[in-house]
Amino acid sequence: MPTLALFPESGTQLAMDAFSLRKCYSAYLPDAPLLVIRKPPRHAAYVRVTHWITTFAFLALLVSGIEIVISHPRFYWGETGNVLMKPLFQIPIPSSRNTVPTGYRYVLPDQNGWSRYLHFQSAWAAVLAGLVYGIAGFLTGHFGKDLVPRQGDLTWNAVRGVLAKHLRSAHDDDAGSYNVMQRITYLAVIFVLFPLIIWTGLALSPMFNAAVPGAVNVLGGLQSARTLHFFVSLFLLLFVVVHIAMVARAGFRNRTRAMIAGALQAEEHS
Repeated sequence: MPTLALFPESGTQLAMDAFSLRKCYSAYLPDAPLLVIRKPPRHAAYVRVTHWITTFAFLALLVSGIEIVISHPRFYWGETGNVLMKPLFQIPIPSSRNTVPTGYRYVLPDQNGWSRYLHFQSAWAAVLAGLVYGIAGFLTGHFGKDLVPRQGDLTWNAVRGVLAKHLRSAHDDDAGSYNVMQRITYLAVIFVLFPLIIWTGLALSPMFNAAVPGAVNVLGGLQSARTLHFFVSLFLLLFVVVHIAMVARAGFRNRTRAMIAGALQAEEHS
């Protein structure tokens, strides 16, 4: 519970919690107004806005991406790949195109048109939100203050302690900051997976391929970029699933409120 500090004439600090202060108000100021003790925001406004834009963009990318994969559930390595070539691997599902050999005797409805359009639009929404978050994060010191692990947090004992604590209890005693596992994971997503998903996605664009062929060749070719794009997407999906599970375990309602309103539930006393 947050405390309020009073400084007597002697110079010593007297710490009073909200309940004690409430009793003082009741005894000496019976008509005192409602006292609301508010905690500082857990998430800044730009973090909340870009988080939800990215969330909805990711859902659109996931749905449209699944449909794009269904149109050709075979993956190759190198520059070229087609139905006449042996794939690196294939997903055992029916295709939405009868020209793709999947082993099934039927094809799914072809929704490739709207899915590619939605995928393209959602991708740019996610990229723009990421740029705003990245620029604001550097300017405000958010990354260094909230995400870079503190000195001593990267030891095995510290990591093991965080894991053991969360396995024992769903409650986060240090709700005002991220623990070392959260910091490492968020940094990996922001500075590794997110740039990779953008890079491999752009590599699938014929216009980008023609303008910056070197950026595609480094990945191993057009089909290699598509395969890498698929695996990076799986890692991001795994992160989202684990993230939602941890939020639900720690208190879905309160954590979601924090990402909407900026702070955890305020404590009120009357």
